[in-house]
Amino acid sequence: MTLRDKTLFITGATRGIGRAIALRAARDGANVAVLGKTDTPHPKLPGTVHDTVREIEAAGGRAIGCIADVRFEDQVTAAVEATLSAFGGIDVLVNNASAIQLTGTAATEMKRFDLMHQVNVRGTFLCSKICLPALARAHNPHVLMLSPPLSLRADFFGPHLAYSLSKFGMSLCVLGLAEEFRSQGIAVNALWPRTVIGTSAVRNLLGGEAIVERSRTPEIVADAAYLLLTRPSREFSGNFCIDEDVLRQAGVTDFERYAVTPGTEPLPDLFL
Repeated sequence: MTLRDKTLFITGATRGIGRAIALRAARDGANVAVLGKTDTPHPKLPGTVHDTVREIEAAGGRAIGCIADVRFEDQVTAAVEATLSAFGGIDVLVNNASAIQLTGTAATEMKRFDLMHQVNVRGTFLCSKICLPALARAHNPHVLMLSPPLSLRADFFGPHLAYSLSKFGMSLCVLGLAEEFRSQGIAVNALWPRTVIGTSAVRNLLGGEAIVERSRTPEIVADAAYLLLTRPSREFSGNFCIDEDVLRQAGVTDFERYAVTPGTEPLPDLFL
């Protein structure tokens, strides 16, 4: 299977992992709905929704830009309707949009707690709910969450409880949706990186250039996502996958090409 002529609805696709997944699909000739909030250039963050659309088209795909915030039902509904109007269906939903703040309980303002839960959990649930009718009509429908394997290890929660609750909330959506829609053949899986990924969030919020230099590029997650999204949906659902493991199972042995700085040992992700 390939993603040729398939339609992907990707949240948070303006930059980072979402953009990388979109561009990987574009190389097959896929259609992509680029969902993001950045309509005009941001002073600290590279790229806009429109930039990603142009990159997808240059890579061989078709795309529409959907300026939307996953916290708001009317905006997500409008984006889904625009996607159906442009491409006639939705084959893949990638719930990538996420908010992050790695602070302890006392240092976490409730507005940040609310933002992380509204984007990470509510946004994931909402986008899945609104896309489900279109996915049910697709030949090989997939929902992919960018969320960690479920675990009750205390050290995953203690240092940054609010963020962990929200990310594991996304993973619980995988567990529930996979079971709920298994009989309809809609695959629901999670994908998470083995190492830190060098994104704008890492650069601006989680340690700056020193951490980015010991990271891998978003392309490693995109290549793993591609392998999952081209599998038969009725044969693989309810799984929590790690990017490196997915690639190794496909025969990939050279991970140096994904290093931001070749020759450095990448930092492990905080949930692994």
